[in-house]
Amino acid sequence: MTGSTEDYAPHPHIGGRTAALRALAAWRAAAPGAPRVVVLTGDAGSGRSRLLTGFLMLCEPEYRKRLPLDAMDPSTVPPELPPPAVPSAEGLTAAQVLWLIADHFGLRATGVEGVYAELAALDEPVTVVVPDVDRAGPVRAAGEPARLVREVLAPLAATETVRLMAEVPRPLAAELVAGLPQGTAQIIDVDEPEWADPDVLVRFAQAALNPEFGAPELPFTVDPAVRLALGAAIGRRAGSPLVVELAVHCALMAPEGFDPADERFLPTSVGSALDLHARRLGTDSQTLRLLLAPLALAEADGIPVQLWPRLASAVAGHDMSPAIAGGMLLAGPFVQPVEVPGPGADADSDGADEGRTLLRLLHPALAEEIRAGLPNVAAAQTQIAMALLEAVPDQDWGKADPYVRDHIAGHTLEAGLLPQLLTDPGLFVHADPVPLRAAVEAVPLQQLGAPARTYLRTAPLLTRTQAPTLLRAALLETAFVEDGLPEYAEAIHGRLGLDLPWQTLWSLPVAGGVSAVTVGSLPGAEGAAATPVAVLVVPPGTPGARPVGAGTEGAVSTAGAEGAVSSDGPVRSETGPAALVHGLVQPGLLDDADLDRIVRPSEEERAAAPLGLSRGGDYLRVWNRADQEVVAALISDTPFTAADLSPDGILLVATERGAKALRIRAAGAGIAS
Repeated sequence: MTGSTEDYAPHPHIGGRTAALRALAAWRAAAPGAPRVVVLTGDAGSGRSRLLTGFLMLCEPEYRKRLPLDAMDPSTVPPELPPPAVPSAEGLTAAQVLWLIADHFGLRATGVEGVYAELAALDEPVTVVVPDVDRAGPVRAAGEPARLVREVLAPLAATETVRLMAEVPRPLAAELVAGLPQGTAQIIDVDEPEWADPDVLVRFAQAALNPEFGAPELPFTVDPAVRLALGAAIGRRAGSPLVVELAVHCALMAPEGFDPADERFLPTSVGSALDLHARRLGTDSQTLRLLLAPLALAEADGIPVQLWPRLASAVAGHDMSPAIAGGMLLAGPFVQPVEVPGPGADADSDGADEGRTLLRLLHPALAEEIRAGLPNVAAAQTQIAMALLEAVPDQDWGKADPYVRDHIAGHTLEAGLLPQLLTDPGLFVHADPVPLRAAVEAVPLQQLGAPARTYLRTAPLLTRTQAPTLLRAALLETAFVEDGLPEYAEAIHGRLGLDLPWQTLWSLPVAGGVSAVTVGSLPGAEGAAATPVAVLVVPPGTPGARPVGAGTEGAVSTAGAEGAVSSDGPVRSETGPAALVHGLVQPGLLDDADLDRIVRPSEEERAAAPLGLSRGGDYLRVWNRADQEVVAALISDTPFTAADLSPDGILLVATERGAKALRIRAAGAGIAS
């Protein structure tokens, strides 16, 4: 075994890889001459993740207690130190990984650059290990692994107070260490002769065939001589731990007719594992690959088992149900079921508490192999996307299977069809905003229509608040009004059947923002009903605005209004602001309104109103006076600069972008931007 002697016990989880373990232990100990940055790489399925997992066991105090450290090669055992930060990148964006690191070390930075600056200013070095970079991102086609390397790992590697280890795909390994001073970084490619350990594959195969470790009792597993010979043959022919695993699975799951002495059916690669298994079971390899194609193109944790026949048929172009019904022995060695909990804890779901079974491929390298064999991946994704659309009951995204509504965007992104999908407010409201946002952000901005741009602007608020369906709908309703898309806001109110906590009446963009607001009324002529109005203090020179004169201070000051947000004190003419008068209920500027005639609600009227308004650092709340229950809570992606609430429940809000009015409903809670 490379770099090892028989005097020491191998790591029980890894079974070897002594040379690589020595290098990792030296890095952990900051030994003289050891690099500060280690990049662990290799082909998919090469065992690099297994190696890293075994090494991390040696870094975690509780796992160290379970390992035979005294029997292991001392040069492979790192010193006992506080465990490193280990933010797994699987399913996360680059930004999420960075903030996991910041949280781990208790950093106070509020921006990306601040994180690196705080790390660089530390008195003592910190240790960070980032596994699963190849699995980063909530959407596969969005290219998150490359973004993670360029935007997070490369700056971390350049920070001298950070000792970094990262497990990355080979194409990104050199990019990660590019530009670092000589001796700072080391790339450990587990497929290179220096680090490879062929004996590991033999021991891995022999252990996987052993009934003591969970293998079924079969003629070639219970006989030690046959088992050891078969394991040696599998390990000798296999090019990676994954191929060993596939070879063993194929033999154990379909043992009928398997001859352990016949090496013709022992694979040498992932592709040959698929082909040889299909041939041994009397099926052509293309049928097996078509069965597995939807899993190779799947997002997240896999596809629901009930969608498998529909999607396989879509990719194949003909009904694959019969093949699936009788094909579990065929597909089984390559498929992994995933049980996920039911929606009982999800307030948005009206389904039962039963769990769901998802199917995914055993390893991403299988997906790479199957995808590489497809004539046209984009065309296959198009067929899958069409099948998913057909699976939406009555085209109501609220009734759609969670996989369909949350991950159709990932399929259409790779098909090149995502912009065409982004026109339905129902999808915006019901889809999980994390994968949908990632997919939309991967599309060039110029290809997105107006509704998609509104979603993209609002998405950070959706993900930051982890807003459930009703709150997402409320956020998007007001965002559509702000962006001049009232038909989309109306669709949320009307077609989606959601009881939102408000209706956005209008929105007025103002360059330079609005610094103060007040609600009021303009008396009608000769006994006519008064007109509710909003008075907005805006920068001088704003089109349609008039300078605020000394006689009109009361009309534009919100001083004394409970919970109102305004400028300090009355606005005086010498300060230079101007005012706009806008209809409070009906949109439109009232250019001929006389500021001197506007009447503000009295303190008695405000006190008698059923709703009250209060403000926190970055939110506004509207609450029932009778029971103190909050009926609407608003947050914003830009700071609030002013707010006022009319006695009849119309909330006037201003930000650095402008002002808007929302009619508050007396039930439910929500968030608006």
